[in-house]
Amino acid sequence: MTQTKTSPLYILGISAYYHDSAAALVKDGSIVAAAHEERFTRKKHDADFPARAVNYVLEEAGISLADVESVVFYDKPLLKFERLLETYHAFAPSGLKSFLTAIPVWIKEKLFMRAMLEKALKEFLPEGAALPPLRFPEHHLSHAASAFFPSPFEDAAILTVDGVGEWATTSISHGRGNGIATLREIDFPHSLGLLYSAFTAYCGFKVNSGEYKLMGLAPYGDPNAEQTRFFEDCIERELIDIREDGSYLLNMRYFSYATGLRMYNEPLWRRLFGIPPRTAESEDVGQDYMNMAMAIQHVTEKIVLRLARSARELTGSTCLCLAGGVALNCVANGKLLESGLFDRIWIQPASGDAGGALGAALAWWHIGLDKPRVPEAHDAMLGSYLGPEFSSDEVLRTCRRFQAPVHMAADESELVNTVADLLDAGKVVGWFQGRMEYGPRALGNRSILGDPRNPEMQKRLNLKIKYREGFRPFAPSVLEEDVREYFDIASDSPYMLIVEPVKEELRKPLPDGYASLPLWERLYWQRSTLPAITHIDFSARIQTVSRRTNPRYWALLNAFKQRHGCAVVVNTSFNVRGEPVVCTPEDAYICFMRTEMDCLVMGNAILYKEEQPSLPDDGRWRKEYVLD
Repeated sequence: MTQTKTSPLYILGISAYYHDSAAALVKDGSIVAAAHEERFTRKKHDADFPARAVNYVLEEAGISLADVESVVFYDKPLLKFERLLETYHAFAPSGLKSFLTAIPVWIKEKLFMRAMLEKALKEFLPEGAALPPLRFPEHHLSHAASAFFPSPFEDAAILTVDGVGEWATTSISHGRGNGIATLREIDFPHSLGLLYSAFTAYCGFKVNSGEYKLMGLAPYGDPNAEQTRFFEDCIERELIDIREDGSYLLNMRYFSYATGLRMYNEPLWRRLFGIPPRTAESEDVGQDYMNMAMAIQHVTEKIVLRLARSARELTGSTCLCLAGGVALNCVANGKLLESGLFDRIWIQPASGDAGGALGAALAWWHIGLDKPRVPEAHDAMLGSYLGPEFSSDEVLRTCRRFQAPVHMAADESELVNTVADLLDAGKVVGWFQGRMEYGPRALGNRSILGDPRNPEMQKRLNLKIKYREGFRPFAPSVLEEDVREYFDIASDSPYMLIVEPVKEELRKPLPDGYASLPLWERLYWQRSTLPAITHIDFSARIQTVSRRTNPRYWALLNAFKQRHGCAVVVNTSFNVRGEPVVCTPEDAYICFMRTEMDCLVMGNAILYKEEQPSLPDDGRWRKEYVLD
């Protein structure tokens, strides 16, 4: 009897219209491609409809939109509008100015989200073809699905924590097989993500992009200082009521985000904490704000740990999946791993709103269509290398367009040995290989690399390459097999989402009174034999590199190890501050030429800065890339 071959089913997921728009495509439950819109438009955190990302994922599969079974949007716009109206009603008459700003936009556009999406999607249809059905799962379900369905677990607790979706800001769910059951939720305006963002703003950083700066600043706080303890006490006494099960309530007198145009009530914060909000981009961060960052980080960790304990009790699962913007808090993730509450933890590498596109598609496949799920041994994310890649011919065409001299390595062995020698000589290398990463972290395909043993490397990368604040730490990439020789970590960390300590034997003694030294003296003190990746508190945000998911990057680290026995390199994203991570060879070459990088490696092509012709530069790019 002849079996009829069934056509594959494609699901297109989309996130848009808030921040970090993205598109993801799933084929018969397997991830084909996913990308952020910002990488194509070069507009950081681009919130517009992800037209270029949609075009990319469809092209990657070789299909048109007519071949897609469903298009799935990552939240429910009408439910979000209901929350908006109820919030303004509850807080009336305050918030009138915000109401008059927000409501016309909703009435004119966002209430008609389905029509907006249909209009945008029709651009991808062949003439006469019908538009696939549009689906709208809830925001936190999209997050939960992005965390559980690609994970290697058959059964897991799922913790999703962010700013806000429609109503939910925090949820505990239970994933089993191809289903997800929501067990507990905390609703807006009570939000751990927005609490953290309020402190981000008060410390002078930009909301929705500067939270990781606040996390990086926290270790500069003095844990023994009376002020740090005072700040922490103020937070828990006045701003948030934390219960034993991790649930919490915010004192909304202190916050303005529900109906206002600011995150916090400035007069009340000044009176409570005794310090004014920091001026953005001011040269001196100041110990007051370092202590404040440490205090809110400690409170965040406490809440995350209590929520995780409740998730374990409610589900009985020994595995945990994490997603939502707060899951990008790598320090809290490290504390969670150290707690031993769960045997295994898996974090979605695109935990923010961009990852909602993938979660929405997977939620419809497994839950909407009731398709079975077979977890993969490691995970189903393909290392998160889900974006565009470029051929050798495309790389060389770019070089010819810029009249750029190129040296071609004969094979991979020659390439990685040449680059290992360059790193060993103290050179900074732009490393552009294979498919672009999905999520905020560069994982060895769109990376800038350096030698972690070089005590000047952090300073040079921050001030001469990335053009960003000098206090910010850099992450190490380490061979998966060797990670425990350098770091106290109980598991692999393939997506650079866990912070753990550098091993005691690699550390160097600190001087007396170290915690009271000025920031820059503490920053540039050599704290370990790997000074470029050892943060102020001896911690590091670790990426373990697997031969299975990224054989070329693994080969480079292995070649570097052969020189002096060091299986670690500095890895930071290939961009300057305010710019999205580079996507194309042209993006890479322009970024290379605008900075003080020494070398650029694209595929097997090696370019040396001193050989390159000058690139016309009117400086406009520094204004185009708004500081994040």
